[in-house]
Amino acid sequence: MSIESSSPLVFNCGAVMKNRFMLAPMTNQQSHEDGKLSQDEFDWLTMRAKGGFGLTMTCASHVQEIGKGFSGQLGIFSDDHIKGHKKLASAIKSYGSLAVIQLHHAGMRSPKEVIGKKAVCPSDSPKHNARALTLAEVYDLRKDFIDAAIRAKKSGYDGVEVHGAHGYIVTQFLSTDINKRQDEYGGSLENRSRLLFEIVEGIRKACGSNFLLGVRLSPERFGMQLSEIKTISQQLVDSNLIDFLDLSLWDYKKTAEEFPDSDRSLLEHILDLNYKTVKLTVAGTINTGRDVSQVLKAGVDFVTIGRSAILHHDFPKRVMANPEFTPVDIPVSIDYLIKEGLSPTFVNYMRRWPNFVEE
Repeated sequence: MSIESSSPLVFNCGAVMKNRFMLAPMTNQQSHEDGKLSQDEFDWLTMRAKGGFGLTMTCASHVQEIGKGFSGQLGIFSDDHIKGHKKLASAIKSYGSLAVIQLHHAGMRSPKEVIGKKAVCPSDSPKHNARALTLAEVYDLRKDFIDAAIRAKKSGYDGVEVHGAHGYIVTQFLSTDINKRQDEYGGSLENRSRLLFEIVEGIRKACGSNFLLGVRLSPERFGMQLSEIKTISQQLVDSNLIDFLDLSLWDYKKTAEEFPDSDRSLLEHILDLNYKTVKLTVAGTINTGRDVSQVLKAGVDFVTIGRSAILHHDFPKRVMANPEFTPVDIPVSIDYLIKEGLSPTFVNYMRRWPNFVEE
């Protein structure tokens, strides 16, 4: 029997998600340069909570000033940010949506023009103008992720997601292509994943068993190997520390790059794991009501929606009313996007997506 997209979901921590739709954490460049929440970011996110998302996740929010990945990024590296986060978390929750913040550090992907200095990385990376973190700085990084989660709890969020995907700092530690460290944070998979597990353990210890805790991973690109990510994913499940795993697949129908001779999809590989009571969500071109049904029917617990959430702030409500719902065709006009809650800054950012904004 397939899961109904409208059915509630209960996490191990006790949090209840009213349906099976999560808003993807999406770069939008709408906040202030000091990391404080802007009205534009507030409007964008609360409109999605009002539109029916059972879990509304913020964009990636950096846990260290040097970890800023893009201009206009929402921050959570300072207590100065708490006031804005309290306002945001409270408003999201007022619509019956779980409020979750994604904890992020760009590492070598922090542009010099954004942070004003050399970026940091597990190892020196001349290509990215990034220097290696000292061991003391790795410990500081771990602490700053945990402190950011504590700040999130103080702000009233239901939980946090640790961003371990898309080539950012946790991915950089996991990657054999990037991580050339000779200490306990480099070499074997156990060592390369040590930082991730220490962050997760620290957050759980500091924030308690009733705080929603998830991890985002991507099984391909940026030096990631599907087989290693499957190992880490199973270890995270077996640790009993997390409530959900968020796997970014790029396209849920694609085949696995690591196994080119197999016709099994990346999603099928991911579903091999024993998730026990940990909930699984995936992202990757889940654009229509039919895609939602297909992914839930395959055994995924809830879907993560990006593109269609930009096009329709109330995508969950539309799909629950009509399982065959298909979003508006792109490109769409600037006026259309502004009516859907995007600021002119976000609209401009969306011009990076081919054929998305009508010119």
